Parts: sequence; structure tokens; C-alpha cells
Amino acid sequence: MSHVIIGNSAAAVGAIETMRQYDQKEDIVVISKEPYRVYSRPLISYFLAGKVKSAQMYYRNTDFYKSNNVQTMLGKTVTGIDSKKQKVILDDGEKISYSKLLVATGGKPFTPPIEGSWKEGVFTFTNWDDAKALAKAARNAQEAVVIGGGMIGLKATESLQMLDIGVTVVELADRVLSLSLDDKASRLMQKHLKNSGVKIITENTVAEVMGRNKVTGVRLKDGTQLSCDMVVIAIGVVSNTDLLGDASVKCNRGIVVNDKMQTNTSNIYASGDVAEATELLSGEKRVIPIWPIAYNQGSVAGSNMIGESKIYQGGLSMNSIEVLGLPTISVGITNPPDGDYKVYTKYESDKMIYKKVVLKDDVIVGSVFVNAIDRAGIITDLIKNKVNARRFKSKLLNDDFGYVFFPKKERLEKLGA
Repeated sequence: MSHVIIGNSAAAVGAIETMRQYDQKEDIVVISKEPYRVYSRPLISYFLAGKVKSAQMYYRNTDFYKSNNVQTMLGKTVTGIDSKKQKVILDDGEKISYSKLLVATGGKPFTPPIEGSWKEGVFTFTNWDDAKALAKAARNAQEAVVIGGGMIGLKATESLQMLDIGVTVVELADRVLSLSLDDKASRLMQKHLKNSGVKIITENTVAEVMGRNKVTGVRLKDGTQLSCDMVVIAIGVVSNTDLLGDASVKCNRGIVVNDKMQTNTSNIYASGDVAEATELLSGEKRVIPIWPIAYNQGSVAGSNMIGESKIYQGGLSMNSIEVLGLPTISVGITNPPDGDYKVYTKYESDKMIYKKVVLKDDVIVGSVFVNAIDRAGIITDLIKNKVNARRFKSKLLNDDFGYVFFPKKERLEKLGA
């Protein structure tokens, strides 16, 4: 029987490349609902904006599967898993046997019940087909409403505005990017968006998509009506666990896994946006939908599936987004509760620059950078390695902060000098 991978994105690539480091002969089968070879999902907004062509979307070369001796079943939908008989069930009734199974199905759009959301001109924005459909519709559109002011919604907003389409963002929270940035950083992004011509409505949501069969506008919860040619539902994603059925795999917000990316069913593993794994700082189980984390989790799963023990050390919550020229990075705890936390901030309103670091017991546990991100990588490294910053914490927000501020021992470890 084969090692079967359901899904064909970063986690799958991590698993394949790691398995082939140890074993060149084990049968590997990849099953994916999408018909494409592995592509870079973070690029779909640039594809929509016309900044990236189809040939630039792919994450690995055309010979990736052949060179790694992988059988692909692309454009095939898995409808269930029979964990007792160790079979994956496809929508056409075909059954694929497995010895080890990796579920790497990622996330799916969260779409709340909205009256009229079935109408022509309503889109989601999580995969390449979504971007293609939006790009086609945008040729004859003038106004769009984007439901959701999170990362997906703002990247869709940026792309549509680059296509000279007027955009109104409708966000239920009191500010955009409320889950990834603190209040100050969110307000800066919101100000930047408005200055760039984006309309923003907060503390509201779309109750109805108007039009007979095709979108002509939306009605908000408070009764306000907005005219538009298209609606993008970009509220967020949830783990795609639909296919599990009666597989007896434990799920919470995602598929719960141990430090080997193994589920409670010993020969079934999960990785990527579908997996609920250990978060580095808290030690709690969380879904962290970040591309590099998905690859790393896939690598850990692939190693253990092939019999080479590898432990997942935990993922760090991190968000990096640039919208219409304003870059932001947030890592770890950005809104600390009252208590044993020390917060340092630096704000230059005229330059739209904001920096923040959060410490607990002199260890950095979170950071936010807006429009001045060149030192964010160093701070992130300190967070990952849980470095005690007592001797240099007052320097953390300096424009020239670097390893030169470290005590000699840590400097030697980092730079060898």
C-alpha cells in the first residue's frame, strides 16, 4: 500500500521532499481537488492584479512529481476516509488504499449565511480558481464590496484597486486586521487605506446581496445600501475537515496532532492549515495558517511516516502583509493582558512608522512593526529562541538595533565574532 497525501500545497511538498530524503522507493500518491500542480497560494492576489502570470504561480518545477517518484491524482475530490480498512474514498466511488495517510487539505472559506449570496458576481478568495474568476469578472466591473477586513480581504482589496475598481471594505469588528495587529497598527493601516481611496465601513456587515440573479448592490445590517458589481466574501478560513466523516480522528478547530504531526489514529497524520498543533510560546494547540509553518509541519509528518523520528517544536503566530505600499509584520503576543508584561513602543506619525515589542520576564514574546520592518527579522529570531533581553531591551526599537547590542556570548553564537 502507498503513503497517501490528500492536498497539494506547502505541507504536501514538505512531506514529499522529506520522505524522499530517506526513501526513494516508497509509493507516494497525492490526491488533490484542484487540477493544478503545486502552486504558491500567497501569489493569488498578485495574479488577480496582473502582476504575476500563470507560469510564475508554480511552487515547484514541472518535473517535481516525476523526479520524486510521486503518483498524482489531480482534479479528484476525496469524500471520505475509511480508517478501519485504510482506504480513501473518491467522489466517483474509487477507493485508494494507504499504509500511512497525511491529511493536508488546508482551509476553506468561512461563508456565513447571507441572503442572495448565490447570485452571479459573488466570490470567495482562497485559491487560484477564485482569482481567475475574479479577474474575469473585474473586466466589466466598476465597484466592489469586500466583506472582511482581515488579511485575505485586504489583499483582495489591493488587487481590485490596482485594476481601477472602487472598493468598499465592510468589517464586523471596529477596525481592520483586528486579529493580527494591535489597535495602533490597525488604525495606521486603516488611515493608509482611506488615503489610498478605499472606503471602509466598520462594526457592520452585509445582510443581503441585492439584484435579481446578478449582483447590483448590498444591504448592510443597519439598512445602508451600497451599489456594486461584485461582492468578495473574505471573512476568513476554517480548517477543511469535511472529508473525515467517520474516520474517528479527533478534531477541534482543526485536526488535533501530537509533536510528530500524528492524529489519535496512529497511521493518519495532518499538517498545514487543517492541523491543530503546538504553538511555540503558549504550548497550546492552535491552527496557525502560515505557509512556512505548513511546509515545516509537512516535513515533520513525512519524516515520521517514513519511520524517521522527527519532532515538531511548535509554530509561532506571525503575520506579514503589505497593502498598497504599507508593510506590516506582527509576531506572537501583540495585545498582552494586564499583568507581567512590559511593552516598549515607538511612533512617528509623520512617517506612518510604528514599532512595538512585548516582553515577559525580560523575554520578548511579541512584536509589531509598521512601515519600518528591517529589524523585524532579528526580533522574530529572538522570540523564537526565547532569548533573555535584559541587557539590551532598551535598545530593541533603535533604528540600528542588531546583534552588536548582544552580550559577547550571544554575539559569538550568532555571528561567530
